[in-house]
Amino acid sequence: MQWQGLNELREKFLSFFESKGHTRMDSASLIPQGDNSLLLINSGMAPLKKYFLGQATPPNVRVTTCQKCIRTPDIERVGKTARHGTYFEMLGNFSFGDYFKTEAIEWAWEFFTKVLELPVDKLYVSVYEQDDEAYDIWTKHIGVAPDHMTRLGKEDNFWEHGSGPCGPCSEIYFDRGPEKGCGSPDCKVGCECDRFVEVWNLVFSQFNSDGKGHYAEMEHKNIDTGMGLERLACVMQGVDNLFEVDTVQNIMQHICRIAGITYKEDPKKDVSLRVITDHVRSTTFMVGDGVTPANEGRGYVLKRLLRRAARHGKMLGIQEPFLYQVAETVIHENENAYPELAEKKDLICKIIRHEEESFAKTIDKGTELLNMFLDRVSSDSLSMLSGADAFKLSDTYGFPLDLTMEIAAERGIKVDEDKFRELMEQQKSMARADRASKVKTSWSNESIADISAPKTEFVGYTQMSCGAKILGIFADGKQVDSISEGDVAALILDRTPFYAESGGQVADTGEIVGNGAFAVADVKKLESGHFMHMGSLEDGTLKVGDEVSAQIDADRRMSIMRNHTAAHLLQAALRQVLGDHVHQAGQLVNAEHCRFDFSHFNAMTSEELQAVEDLVNRKIFEALPITMQEMPIEEARKLGAMALFGEKYGNIVRVVSMEGFSTEFCGGTHLDNTSRVGLFKILSESSVAAGVRRIEAVTGTGVLKSYQEMQQRLHFAASALKLGNPLELVERCTAMIAELKEKEHQIDALNMKIADSQISGLFENAKEISGVRVISAFFNGTGADMLRQMGDQVKDRLDGNIVAVFAGMNGEKGTFYCVCGKEAVKKGAHAGKIVQRVSAITGGKGGGRPDSAMAGIGKQYMVDEALAALDAIVGEMLGSAAN
Repeated sequence: MQWQGLNELREKFLSFFESKGHTRMDSASLIPQGDNSLLLINSGMAPLKKYFLGQATPPNVRVTTCQKCIRTPDIERVGKTARHGTYFEMLGNFSFGDYFKTEAIEWAWEFFTKVLELPVDKLYVSVYEQDDEAYDIWTKHIGVAPDHMTRLGKEDNFWEHGSGPCGPCSEIYFDRGPEKGCGSPDCKVGCECDRFVEVWNLVFSQFNSDGKGHYAEMEHKNIDTGMGLERLACVMQGVDNLFEVDTVQNIMQHICRIAGITYKEDPKKDVSLRVITDHVRSTTFMVGDGVTPANEGRGYVLKRLLRRAARHGKMLGIQEPFLYQVAETVIHENENAYPELAEKKDLICKIIRHEEESFAKTIDKGTELLNMFLDRVSSDSLSMLSGADAFKLSDTYGFPLDLTMEIAAERGIKVDEDKFRELMEQQKSMARADRASKVKTSWSNESIADISAPKTEFVGYTQMSCGAKILGIFADGKQVDSISEGDVAALILDRTPFYAESGGQVADTGEIVGNGAFAVADVKKLESGHFMHMGSLEDGTLKVGDEVSAQIDADRRMSIMRNHTAAHLLQAALRQVLGDHVHQAGQLVNAEHCRFDFSHFNAMTSEELQAVEDLVNRKIFEALPITMQEMPIEEARKLGAMALFGEKYGNIVRVVSMEGFSTEFCGGTHLDNTSRVGLFKILSESSVAAGVRRIEAVTGTGVLKSYQEMQQRLHFAASALKLGNPLELVERCTAMIAELKEKEHQIDALNMKIADSQISGLFENAKEISGVRVISAFFNGTGADMLRQMGDQVKDRLDGNIVAVFAGMNGEKGTFYCVCGKEAVKKGAHAGKIVQRVSAITGGKGGGRPDSAMAGIGKQYMVDEALAALDAIVGEMLGSAAN
């Protein structure tokens, strides 16, 4: 048995099945396309589900893939064992109603024994206990010895998931030798020890289950196989686990060099090395497929993995961002199979580094506070951290719950998750609009499952209206023959000019007219290729088979096209001004505006925004011709066409080019010349998520509307300031600001005089605690700057033997300011700790140096109570210092 590298094994598998008439398909994106049941692709079969369910036509009845997968249910166990990981690749060969058990078994055996030359005596096979057909193929046709065969029950060797296609499985195992076993004389396939490793699972989908225990034989049977690439590599390389496979070990060795340690010298450090190695593999591929850090969904999975890896880096003594460096090794080890990683290398590394740096700002303070909470739990002989404390860490310091739980678990302490989630839900509680409008519930996936009509022909790239025939009508969740005035429904036509919502472009609206007038409010395109025109019948009647006229709202469509074309110009301009790391991260183009999300790590300056806006308008004025054409994807790539980050495309793509400036993959509708955009104006630039910015802009009539609104605001402001000409606003505002500043200085001077007289009176009532004089006071209408001046005035009085806390309210904002004189500090007084405890009574936060510190006031009505506690706080602090 010859040692073979992971990348070599991947290519051998795919090439082998190509030789058997299979079409090699690229790995699908980790972001599921058209499948809301998954956050991330977690199996080789998941992206092909639509083919098995008959919702789409595969490129061939025989397909082979190596699919990137992410699974996170066992994330807490990653690193603690050498078996668990979140990222893996799944090899598979699939038959959609073509070959079945005999070929699947024959080719699996041929690949193992002829291509990889695995020893026959090391291979064992399991089959479903009732599957005599598979047993006979293995023993009589292939010649596997009966003592190398095992029959297992439904739990182990029958694939089923609710109702739908299902069937028995057959698994191929590799015997790693008795030295890896449990020593039991009964040790065999199915034993929980490490001797027999399941490498390849062949699923024979031959039944249709009703979910109630009844199985009907399927007319067209399918094959679905899965073999973990890393697990196969373990067998071929003679190593114990995935972390010792060549490409994975190279990643780990990079981490070892950064940390200055060696794997397998310290069990605790080995845990951290495995966590980082696995998580940086996952995150590199996730970012490469377009996932960005966020606080929910797949973005949160990414953030969680990155932060967990970063924390384990700190546990290894790595203080600076380093994951982005390791990501370069991940890319290097995988770029031959996944060239998109190399294409997006700079962006991948920037996003990972940005998240590392962001987390570094919160982890130290959060860890310090968490350890304080855990110390308190331990000192009180408790076993659970309160949900309130966990929520405070999350809400105030951005410290994720899973990290809190992991650190707490290391000290044998649990976290009150139920209370945490209750508090989180309270925070999020708000009126949630019912998004399932009546229009969009007029049809359902169940009601359209059996559409036999040909798919809709889309003519909307070149036509605003067309004649059409009604092929189907859906109302109240079921298919109907006709509708009458007032009915809400969805229509399927044989051809349509209506663009269906896709790629960030909203759907067209308009009407369908025949014997009745149907107002179209929204359009969706199904995976089957049918366009669902959703709306209501305003008058007359319509029935299946009617000849109709489909007419979109042409003015609205033109506005949408202006904004969509502008979005392409905007992306090209951003890349010129900011750099090639800019990629689209999302967009929304409608009739009102263009919203464009893009990868960038800092707020844009006003100069950068102006440069982008000027460049877009320059290209509009240059009247660049716009061409749209379909072509093979490789030809499009040679043209330098920009693809949507993380998106997967078919073999034929549509390319939109704006002569010499922008070339992108795009299925949306566009103008034929940039001049027809009219004008382009950026309204705002803001942050959407870590490393993602958003620009909102308007075009054409939207610019005119924005200009008119601005004019109205200027006239209103001029009128309010009693100015006849809005052009005088700048001078008048400048003068008013100067006047206000002067008055503020006068007010401050008066307040200072008042405060001086009040402070003098305070010393008469000062209390002496452990040899230190203590005073406090509340001043209404006093801001932080004034409190600071007052505190600095008293700090050196009484030879510095003083502690003072002043509270002030200025509008709705309240502040505590504490000062401690030099002598008081020598005796143990600490302004930062004093003000922290005082403010905490009101629900405020703060702290600072020993001689001066500031904090916020939470609940104003508790200020008196907080100041009343000052004497006790100072007394306790000075007493502790004396002891």
